[in-house]
Amino acid sequence: MSLTAREYDPRELVPEFVRIYGGRGEDVAVFSSPARINIIGEHIDYNGGKVFPAAINRYLYVAIRKRSDTKVVYNDVRFPGTFEFDINDDFAFDKKNDYANYLNGILSQMKARGCRFGCGFEILMVSNVPAGGGISSSSALECGFAYAVSETFGFGIGRIEIAKLGQMSEHNFMGVNCGIMDQFIIATGKRNFAEMLDCATLEYEYAPLELGDYRFVVMNTNKVRKLADSKYNERRGECEEALRRLRAGGVDIEALCDMTPARWGEVRGIVGEPVLERRVTHCVNENQRVLDAVDALRAGDLARLGSLLKESHASLRDDYEVTGVELDTLADSACAQEGCLGARMTGAGFGGCAIALVHKDSVGSFIENVQREYSAKIGYEAGFFACESGDGVSRLI
Repeated sequence: MSLTAREYDPRELVPEFVRIYGGRGEDVAVFSSPARINIIGEHIDYNGGKVFPAAINRYLYVAIRKRSDTKVVYNDVRFPGTFEFDINDDFAFDKKNDYANYLNGILSQMKARGCRFGCGFEILMVSNVPAGGGISSSSALECGFAYAVSETFGFGIGRIEIAKLGQMSEHNFMGVNCGIMDQFIIATGKRNFAEMLDCATLEYEYAPLELGDYRFVVMNTNKVRKLADSKYNERRGECEEALRRLRAGGVDIEALCDMTPARWGEVRGIVGEPVLERRVTHCVNENQRVLDAVDALRAGDLARLGSLLKESHASLRDDYEVTGVELDTLADSACAQEGCLGARMTGAGFGGCAIALVHKDSVGSFIENVQREYSAKIGYEAGFFACESGDGVSRLI
């Protein structure tokens, strides 16, 4: 097709669907599923802290129609090749099935929870979510597909359950022990709102994301991350050891982020090791930054939000030590640009992405300048795009 995925109008999916599969366009439904960013709250979800993600206006689109037989057929506008299965199959992961594994994983979890399919269905998808861009294209795929199938077959699966389906598919089918933030915000997000989420209890609340003339710019280091998994396990172990020492010393907490910064200041001597103290300092202060970010947005104080982004990155660099030269270069260069209120790394670190809060009139020059500085220092280009908030999984047609 002549259109690129980013330019793709989801209304074009229906005639393309009919071209591929035949039949009537009136029987085709189209659903959307967003990407996401985490505004603040990094490496604290496993320490009893909160995260503050938002859905963004980059979407995966899913067109779906029931079939008269038991076949399940997948096609994608961007990727050639058709995948065919049977709804009565015992779905299992197979590397050769590529993206179809994510879809089959959802079907396996739906069947495990008792969903019964009277027939098969056919799918056509297209996405303007950059794959590997650090904004959760796989979770958008899982949740968008799960919602489309649930609505088409009348299963009535709620949004929180859609998120859990995505997570359980990752755990049980894909073999990835992921958290739930990505799926949760994609399933429950609302345009013009971010969401403060406790990943342990799934308690959440919306906060207004009224950015006015400002936009978030996602900055991808384009670095292949080799350290993220090992360092993640190392940091998690350090936090567990610090918690053990605090509790052995009489501090009555279930998780590090149960402490306020003031309480941590009173008991930090119990930990007795500088590296562990720095890890706890990040966790406690980052959790407070999440609360402060919610307050800043409710007050319409974007300058304060930008300052919190800067503080978060400095903490992730100095106290948690998970940034690296690529992310530091992006964040430092971003914060030096006119029109930028703040920037920070997001995700596991050692590569991946950062975000910056930038005035809309400065986005072009911001990207040009940061790209130039990044390329000069790192030796290859980063990836950039501006975004706004978006809705969670929805039916469009």
